[in-house]
Amino acid sequence: MFFAEFFEAIRDFTETGGQVLLVIGVLIFVMWMLILERALYFFIWHKQLKQQTIASWNARQDKSSWFAEQIRQAQISRVMLKLNVSVPIIQALVALCPLLGLMGTVTGMIEVFDVMAISGSGNARSMASGVSKATIPTMAGMVGALSGVFASTWLARIGKTEKTHIEDAMAMEH
Repeated sequence: MFFAEFFEAIRDFTETGGQVLLVIGVLIFVMWMLILERALYFFIWHKQLKQQTIASWNARQDKSSWFAEQIRQAQISRVMLKLNVSVPIIQALVALCPLLGLMGTVTGMIEVFDVMAISGSGNARSMASGVSKATIPTMAGMVGALSGVFASTWLARIGKTEKTHIEDAMAMEH
């Protein structure tokens, strides 16, 4: 019973916002799945890879030559690539959210102008659904972008902090 009411409310909301709102919803869902995957990677699997990389470095005899520096940089780069694998995609999805919201605004305003052209007047009641279709996708795009900005900033900050920690743990001997 609860699920039927929930899905009916979602359907009504998407009908109110138009087809663009459905696209924004899918985009936000994909963005948050990528964010959650990165958070799970960081909290579960990254620590193991970090420990293995540091242990591999500490097991080396040569830690002072040019070759050792290149190996150290390669190991740090491999860890950072795995840590930041989806962050650029998440940042692109964050940037796309408000653009799709603006597209929803444009399609809603086109509907307002269609109603005005058909009715021949500026009747507020007949224009209300178009104005609603113009504002709801804009709001959804902004909410998605704001939530994604905080998460992508957090992920980027984690990447920089972890790089510093790994570089400090894998010190060169001079």
